[in-house]
Amino acid sequence: MSSQAVMSLMGEAEFMLWIVLGLLFWTKKLHRRFPAMWGYLLLHIVSTPILLILFHGQAHHWINGYSFDLYFYSYWAVYIVSAVLLYFICIEVFHSVLSAFAGLQRLGTIVFRWVAVVSAIVSLSTLSIERHHPLILPDIAYKLMRSVSILELCLLGFLCLSMSALRFSERDIAFGISLGMGLISANDLFVNSLLARNTSLTGPLQFVFESLILSTLGIWVAYAAQPEPVRKPVMMPINSTILRWNEIASALGYTGTQVALQQPASGFFLTDVEQAVEKALAGEMDSRNSGT
Repeated sequence: MSSQAVMSLMGEAEFMLWIVLGLLFWTKKLHRRFPAMWGYLLLHIVSTPILLILFHGQAHHWINGYSFDLYFYSYWAVYIVSAVLLYFICIEVFHSVLSAFAGLQRLGTIVFRWVAVVSAIVSLSTLSIERHHPLILPDIAYKLMRSVSILELCLLGFLCLSMSALRFSERDIAFGISLGMGLISANDLFVNSLLARNTSLTGPLQFVFESLILSTLGIWVAYAAQPEPVRKPVMMPINSTILRWNEIASALGYTGTQVALQQPASGFFLTDVEQAVEKALAGEMDSRNSGT
């Protein structure tokens, strides 16, 4: 079997896994809990068959002169939109994990946004101005995905380190989504850095890339198919460090009701008041003595 035929079979298997995952999300109403993830699934459910058709078209020259251009622009457009959706998926997973800690959730969301903005600016500022359109499109896509991939790996590391402290189960689908995104991130950071030097769509690196995608989809399907554990109220000891951090984070930026604070009186004013009180008491004692 030729390498092109193997790539075609892997692409068809990927499409079937996207379909199965989409059905599981819809039947279990997970699309309401993770709307960005649902949008990510729909994007790939729609784009995968289109890219497969364009891939076969450029191989068999179905559309003379335009098959490669159509595949090129379609592939990188989906890639860039995927990078944007993956950022919002990180936010959804973070919200789900810290749903019991409103203060940390709000503060962490602000940090996520600033880190994403700064990372995107730094990554895009390193673009080579010597690249001309359309060759600059893959550079933009790679740098955006690299920024999101670092954020995904940081999120996965945070979940692995704080899972016990947050009373968070590894069977929760939020962790499964983060685990799959971590695998995608490793795929994009390492494999795609090599694919930039070897752009053959049927080369060995492309097989590795597609295998990791299939593994990620398998993880997501397994998590979505299994019964999700019942989420119970999080019980924390009163002296818990995380509870204190949550209280501090809740207080940051909260205006509340304004209270007017009176300035402390000066020492001279207190002395004058004390002397006035002594004179009043002395006068009252004199009046009582004169009356007797």
